[in-house]
Amino acid sequence: MKVAKLYSFNDIRIEDVPVPEVGPHEALIKTRACGICSGDVMPWYIEKKAPLVLGHEPAGEIVETGSEVSSFKKGDRVFTHHHAPCFRCRFCRRGDYVQCETWKESCIIPGGVSEYILVPRVNLENDTIHIPENMGFEDAALIEPAACVLKGLKRARIRQGDTVLVIGLGVMGMINIMAARHLGADRIIGADMIKYRLDKAREFGADDLVDVSAISLFDGVREATRGEMAELVIVGPNSADAMMQGLRCVSPGGQALFFTPAKPGETLVIDPNKLYFSDINIITSYSCGPSDTADACEMIGKGIVSAEKVVTHRFPLEKTEEAFRLTSLPCESLKAMIVFNQAGGAL
Repeated sequence: MKVAKLYSFNDIRIEDVPVPEVGPHEALIKTRACGICSGDVMPWYIEKKAPLVLGHEPAGEIVETGSEVSSFKKGDRVFTHHHAPCFRCRFCRRGDYVQCETWKESCIIPGGVSEYILVPRVNLENDTIHIPENMGFEDAALIEPAACVLKGLKRARIRQGDTVLVIGLGVMGMINIMAARHLGADRIIGADMIKYRLDKAREFGADDLVDVSAISLFDGVREATRGEMAELVIVGPNSADAMMQGLRCVSPGGQALFFTPAKPGETLVIDPNKLYFSDINIITSYSCGPSDTADACEMIGKGIVSAEKVVTHRFPLEKTEEAFRLTSLPCESLKAMIVFNQAGGAL
């Protein structure tokens, strides 16, 4: 079978590897679609994992199950998460699934941009879900990124009537806009410097836009809110500077959600009394867990987020590097999806 393997940020190869053998408690998926994650095009983040088969947003069809598998069968259409928790440790009992050691150590084999994926027992049992009949594979491949968004909004305790500022209008910013509206945001402000993305944000429900190439973020938000600023500020760019700018735009009693990590070595210098006396909270949100993927599947099933809306480019596996490069550039694109030939390779 063919896979797309990254050796460095500028070295992605299409290789032939054996189809994994299926153990008694495992399943083999024939991949139908897999998104390219915007987080995977941060060089410092992806290269520390190299070499690796790219992709962790897959959806596909089960073609083989182990002898002890009873919850899934051949022909089932599924989404599987690349990590899965144990459900037993202290972190899992609190719902902090991403801190679970089993979650951190688990994986799909060899990765998402692969003609076939082996789903180990813990992933199969603890975070693989059936795709509804009315949901296509491309929609299902959005479950993982949508789940990351929903987890962040839950952690930030978004409320009915909130004014929400979304900084950075790539695909995750767009999903944040759609999900925030779904969860009750009254006013949504989108901020970016690329006209294409600003226009798309308006199409997806943003009430106000701040073009940061023409006006400072703070001034733009102040004008849009008549000085009230935003109860929730979602910071998308992986930049400490963006985080600091976002904090300036939080209204008293509000929250800043750091949706992406900063670059290694960057630091924040914060006046703690400004946070304290204004009752401003900083919230972080990393990845997602099983409850989030279930909620994301439901949201996508309702059409709130869909491939039709956000997938702007589709590529075959052989052109994964082109999809990767496109995702890394601030251009007229949102989501790049790897789609697989329905005939595919032989088992």
